[in-house]
Parts: sequence; C-alpha cells; structure tokens
Amino acid sequence: MTTDKTTTGGSADAATHEGGAAPAARKLILASNSPRRRELLAGLGLDFEVRVLPGIDESHPAHLRGGDIPLYIARAKADAYRADLAADELLITADTIVWLDGEVLEKPATPGQARDMLHSLSGCTHQVFTAVCLTTPQQQESFVCSTDVTFARLEPEEIDRYVATCCPLDKAGAYGIQEWIGYIGVESINGSFYNVMGLPVQRLYQRLKNNFNIR
Repeated sequence: MTTDKTTTGGSADAATHEGGAAPAARKLILASNSPRRRELLAGLGLDFEVRVLPGIDESHPAHLRGGDIPLYIARAKADAYRADLAADELLITADTIVWLDGEVLEKPATPGQARDMLHSLSGCTHQVFTAVCLTTPQQQESFVCSTDVTFARLEPEEIDRYVATCCPLDKAGAYGIQEWIGYIGVESINGSFYNVMGLPVQRLYQRLKNNFNIR
C-alpha cells in the first residue's frame, strides 16, 4: 500500500509539476544518519550529499496513527532544513516505524526494550511504514509505503543472540530485516523489502524521475 500526498508552493514550480516539463537540474541532499538509507540511495546510482542537523525533534502528536506518524516526522525533518536549501537543491527526508496491533514501535532505548519488542513481534504480522518527503525551496511532495512482515515464533535464545551481537538500538522495532534475525525469523513479507530497511527506493526513483527529471 502506498499513500501519496503532494503539496506545492510557488506558481513556477507548481506549473512545471502539473505541466510535465522537466525542472532544472537538482542537487540531491539526503538528510539522514542512517547507513542503510545511504546505502540504498547510493544503489540507485545517483550523486548525493549527506547533510545532518543535530537535535531535530522527532516526536509526534499522540492522535496520529499508522503511516501518518512517519509522514508527520519526515515533514518535520524537512522543515528543519528548508530555509537553508539552495535554489537547485532537493532534500530527501524519511522516517520509518513498526506498527503492531495499533501501537507504534520506534527505536528501543535499551537492550531490554529491544528484547521486549522482539518478543512482541514473535509469531505475529506487523506493518512497517516508511514516509519519504521530497522538498525544494518552492515545492514539497511526500508519500508513505507500507509492508506487512510476518515473523515466525522466535525462541528467547535467538532474541538474546541477536540483541547481543547486532545493533538493534538504531532500528525501528529493534530489528533489521537484512540481518541475522531477518534470515532466521521472517516468514514472509507483502510489499517492498527495501521499505522495511528504511527507504522504498523503487517508489523514490519513480518520483525523482517523473517529477524532477532525476535518474
């Protein structure tokens, strides 16, 4: 499932977007500390610069549900950078959450929280939502992708091994699907694998190609 929400600002950019004409060349800026997002964006063969501002508030209103949570945060991240963007720069911000039974699982703060999260995911199907926001000084577009992930029943020893040998504290839901726990624990997925890693690159590439003439 993909939800598209597009906003534009500034008559010149809006007209270009609606008319289908190729906009001016853009310099890509990835605003992310995530090594996985950097790896995935690099895999598209695009040149980009990493730019990270410290101390961005990643909280969200309590009433938000599901994919609206990362969408809110991805836009908030973009707002922190927007005033400093050059005219030819296009900023990419993203946020990922794990959603289980109506509750959000963000990054665990401690190994104990990581174990608790993995125990709750064990034997269940959850959703991974990643929101991506594309921002220029004149225009902003955003979308949300959802992937269903089903875990087999995990043994406590398997959870302990993963928490002790990998780095679950920097991952939503306390796991990386590309790591050992994904190899032995994920029974099936419905949707984009790369979305679970933190960046739905196929969808991102289509947006960059079709709306910004970047390929």
